[in-house]
Amino acid sequence: MQETNPPLPPALEPLRFSTHDLPQGDQFAAWQTYLASLIDIRLPEGVSEEAGFPADHTAWNLGGMLVVQQSVPAHSYSRSVTKLRSNSIDHWHIVLLRAGQSWTEVDGNVSKGAPGRVELRSLGHPFRGRATDAQSLSVYLPRELFLDMPAFNEIKSNTIFSDTYAKLLIDYLDSVEAKLSSMTAADLPRVVQTTHDMLVTCISSSADHAGPEKQQSNLALMERVRRFVQRNLSSQDLTPDALCRELGISRTRLYQLFESSGGVLHYIQKRRLFAAHVALSNTVNRQQIVEIATETGFTSAAHFSRAFSKEFGYTPREARNVAAPPFLARAVSPADTKDGANPFGDWLNSLGH
Repeated sequence: MQETNPPLPPALEPLRFSTHDLPQGDQFAAWQTYLASLIDIRLPEGVSEEAGFPADHTAWNLGGMLVVQQSVPAHSYSRSVTKLRSNSIDHWHIVLLRAGQSWTEVDGNVSKGAPGRVELRSLGHPFRGRATDAQSLSVYLPRELFLDMPAFNEIKSNTIFSDTYAKLLIDYLDSVEAKLSSMTAADLPRVVQTTHDMLVTCISSSADHAGPEKQQSNLALMERVRRFVQRNLSSQDLTPDALCRELGISRTRLYQLFESSGGVLHYIQKRRLFAAHVALSNTVNRQQIVEIATETGFTSAAHFSRAFSKEFGYTPREARNVAAPPFLARAVSPADTKDGANPFGDWLNSLGH
């Protein structure tokens, strides 16, 4: 009888904080204190601390990336110049709202956060804003990861993305969130590296997109496209004509929808490449590279390899053996933090070091 290797143990231990079990009058002050190293928080006008502030915060430390799941009532927030002086972290902060809305102001420009959008801002720059009752997924990445990336040198803090590439990034982060509790130590550097690569691709591809009003009007249609393409990635019948029939629109309308994203065929190939990258980065997946290529809709191994290398800057084989900087490779548990200190604050301060 052939022996099988036992499954590897999960590497991540979440850091959980909740105000639910505290007296209502103490909940808001506890939440303020917990996030004091990052931002200052205030209640909406006319709301009393005695009314309670039931909030939840779960953080996962992948060594080179923090992932935070949060549910919080309405509030206002600010990261002031004074806060920056007392805590000089300047990580990139990516926010995906699952529910609710937010309005964030940087240098007089206000951006609106909502489900289906990716918010990107720098913790090294002051900002302020307000939010309704909201649920969110946040990712913190150290600026050092992007020092040699021209796209990040040019990007403005407090940028909102809601195009097709943002949807690809949201899908990927959804899959990361679903697997946080089962990731092994070998998974962590690959996940951090892949998140880095996909964020760079999203930002690099978003320079010349249409205005937010037009994007917003197309979101529902784009969501239908995304779901149909995802369900049919391996099909050779995934064509513009098939999409037109599924959506009930003309080829002209379809091409207009994808004009700012390089065309509909370009979008389909992007989806296939990102799906292949996720499979290649999964250490549990024992499929051959050619099998993964076939499952994601590529009929030619050579074409897949060329397209993958052009998209990500390295080959499919290198994606399976990606060499990540040492600081990306170690999970950090709550027990690793200093006695008496705020563990989440410690995680933010040590991220990338």
